[in-house]
Order: sequence, then C-alpha cells, then structure tokens
Amino acid sequence: MFPTPIEKTSRSWQLTYQSLLPLALIMWLLPLIAVAIFSIKPAVDFTQGNYWGMPSSFELFANYGQVFTNSDMPRYMLNSVLITVPTVIGAVALSCLAGFALGIYKFKSNIWIFFMFVAGNFVPFQILMVPVRDLTLDMGLYNTKTGLVLFHIAFQTGFCTLFMRNFIRALPYELIEAARVEGIAEWKIFWYVVIPLMKPAIAALSVLIFTFIWNDYFWAVVLTQGPESQPVTAGITSFNSQFRAAYHLMSAGSIVAALPPVLMFFLMQKHFIAGLTLGAVK
Repeated sequence: MFPTPIEKTSRSWQLTYQSLLPLALIMWLLPLIAVAIFSIKPAVDFTQGNYWGMPSSFELFANYGQVFTNSDMPRYMLNSVLITVPTVIGAVALSCLAGFALGIYKFKSNIWIFFMFVAGNFVPFQILMVPVRDLTLDMGLYNTKTGLVLFHIAFQTGFCTLFMRNFIRALPYELIEAARVEGIAEWKIFWYVVIPLMKPAIAALSVLIFTFIWNDYFWAVVLTQGPESQPVTAGITSFNSQFRAAYHLMSAGSIVAALPPVLMFFLMQKHFIAGLTLGAVK
C-alpha cells in the first residue's frame, strides 16, 4: 500500500536512485538557472541569437541597476507589499475565527457551511474573471490596491478556513471544556487558549498565502493596470515595448520579484514545517 523506503531496497536500486536524483534536481532547476543567466547577459546577445551560450559580457550590475533606476520596479514591489501583507493578515484572521466556530461549536448546518468553504476552492478562477471585473467596476474598486486586497481575501478565506478548522479539530478539546468550567468567556478561550496553540498553523498558513498572493499574476492583470496599483508580477511585462522585448531586464526583474517569497520561506522555515507536521503523528 505504501512505497518501500529507499534504504530497504536493493543496493542496485539505491545506486540508481542516487544517480538519478541529481539529474532530476538539475532538470527542475533548469528554468530558474536559465533566467538567472539571462539576467546577466547584455541586450546584444538576444539580438544576435545568443540565447543559450555564455554571455558575451557580464552585465550583472548594469541590468539590475536598470531594473531599479530606469523602471517602475520599486513602485511595483511596494504595491506587492501593500497588497500581500494586508491580504495575509485579513485571510488568516478571518480563517482563525471561522475555523474556531466550525471546529469547536456543534450546531445545525455546521458541516454544510464547512462544505461551502471547501466547495469554493474547486471553482476555477477563470470563470469568475468577467463577473469579478464587472463587480469591481460597479463598486469603484477597479485598478485599486484595495479592490485587489478585498478580492484576494475573499478567494483565500475558503482554503484558509479549511486549513484552520482541521487544525483546531485536532486540538485537545479538554482544554476548552476546562476553561468553560472556570467560567472564562468564549472570546477569552479563543484568544488565550486556542490562539497560542495555533501559532505553528498560523505561521505555516501565512507563508503559504504570502507565496500565493505575491506570485499571483491572473488577478493582477484582470483587476489592475498601470504602476499606480499593479503588483510586481504584472509590472515585469512593462519591460516589453511595442517592437522590442528587453529579455535581460525581464529576467533580472523576475529574479528580484522571486526573492521575497524565498526569503519569507527560509525565515519561517522552522515554523512552517512545524505547522504542517504538527498532529501528523500521535
């Protein structure tokens, strides 16, 4: 039913696995390596068709300098921060409250409300493109960071609630019963008993949602336009002009845009892994 651990397989298969693993890792990293190489090439390499060869000259500081000084990349990065951080706070806060209600209280239609949260995760975002865009226009939220934050919170709360509800259900219910016996109010039970136990889950969920929202391209293109509100994922395309594409600057901008989620993961790696594995074993 479960795969055999590699250390319990034959020696020949272990050697095959150890030799294939680096090749698989290189293939997985190859697109990122290509973008990193493109980001230090001069523009003349692309006009002369030198796509995969060694750079004719290394333009590391020139390319990355142009990204920050001769473009709106700093503005796009700031927009991404102003969109991602409030979304993470809002989605995680709402999911903690909804997860507590659905995981602790036993009331009629509890399971049906939970199914509604789960079902929302299976709705393809593409079919919501036109109605959501029309709704933002009617509400005056089109091409605003506020509109993008609100809709990101609405779309992410379903997954976050699923995550939090299942985590809270695994907590010792005896702690909550003991607090109720002592006469503690429900909001104090949530704040002083449940929230401290949810810190690993909150950290793991924050990293996931931060990555999802920062890397979002679909809604960034559908609901915003221009440097005043577009996040960095959509702003990278500004390096393309009508007759020419600055691939070296696009690659440098892509590397810059990918750094915050990577740094976020490594800074929160300990809490992220603890949140995903807590409760996996008894």
